[in-house]
Amino acid sequence: MSGATILLLAAGASSRMKGRDKLVEDIAGEPLLRIMARRAVKAGPLRVTLPEGNAERVAALSGIDCEIVTLPAGCTQSESLAAGVKGLSGPVLVVLADMPEVTAHDMHLLLALSQQAPKAILRAAAKDGTPGNPVLFPADLLADLQKIKGDKGARDLLKTHQARVNLVPLPDRRALTDLDTPEDWEAWRAATGQ
Repeated sequence: MSGATILLLAAGASSRMKGRDKLVEDIAGEPLLRIMARRAVKAGPLRVTLPEGNAERVAALSGIDCEIVTLPAGCTQSESLAAGVKGLSGPVLVVLADMPEVTAHDMHLLLALSQQAPKAILRAAAKDGTPGNPVLFPADLLADLQKIKGDKGARDLLKTHQARVNLVPLPDRRALTDLDTPEDWEAWRAATGQ
């Protein structure tokens, strides 16, 4: 693919969820992963990383036009990212699947801005400027994304190329709200009425 691709990272183990899978948690009758994938396909072509053998996550993507890349269970975020960008040749918008407030409009905005600044790394931020996610990486960084190691995702790459990073403020704290623990979910549900 030479145009921009949205990469939805959904291969994590939900290890902090005390036996539950955060990506199949119910929001208004749908699993979070399905909601995030539906939003993403409204903005552009979608590729999703999943752990091998996770039938619930595969089922959550049923009927959604996306390419699925499977990885061994227990892979790191960096391994998921590297596998997800393999074979791509255009910019990639990396979206974390556990961020339920990121909208299709947010993704579309980052993709549109990348056409105006094709060499920039576009990083979503909170309304107050705190850096968050998603992050759009230009095509020339795909090789670097395939080389990252550990469970830090692209943090080191963002530091290395910090002069190219442009923050894109999203409303409120959408770019920062990720739900990793049952307590995170409980607090978010209470705050949003979900």
